[in-house]
Amino acid sequence: MSAKRSLACDDPAMPPEPDSLLDTDNAAFLQRGVSISVGACDDGGQPCLARATGCKVTNDLRRVTVFISATQAAQVLAGIRANGAIAVVFSEPSTHRTLQLKGRDAAVSGLNGADMRIVERYAGAFARELAPLGFEEAVIRTLLACPPADLVALTFTPSEAYLQTPGPQAGKPLRAGA
Repeated sequence: MSAKRSLACDDPAMPPEPDSLLDTDNAAFLQRGVSISVGACDDGGQPCLARATGCKVTNDLRRVTVFISATQAAQVLAGIRANGAIAVVFSEPSTHRTLQLKGRDAAVSGLNGADMRIVERYAGAFARELAPLGFEEAVIRTLLACPPADLVALTFTPSEAYLQTPGPQAGKPLRAGA
């Protein structure tokens, strides 16, 4: 599989599926203190990656928003603005549980006050997740540090979702309730 395809850049004109690919358990997982990596690609298929600083899922489980530093993720933002394609990997370091979401309609916007609270909660939750693995909270907070004015939201409709936990089920498409 090419890097272009793995980053959901294969057909940005294809409409998203109408039903949510997430269930409440997976939505809760995405919003915990998991590692969040956001990938995109330019129109030529050149991939880029950046770390996100939190996530929220709409109540109907159909839309996902991740928060990211505009400065640190300039290439990711350029790719998303060019074609709307996004791939986001959510991985829990303590268990290696991993989910990947892809979308074709990602849009960039600003944050509101509630979003800033999500970003703050996420930093603490991610630090707590990594503490038993030997990482100090100060190191994690430094890794995630970003001036509030530099944060942007990337909102998309998952059109593909995969279980990516290492093992025999890795790559299995996700369906709500599955």
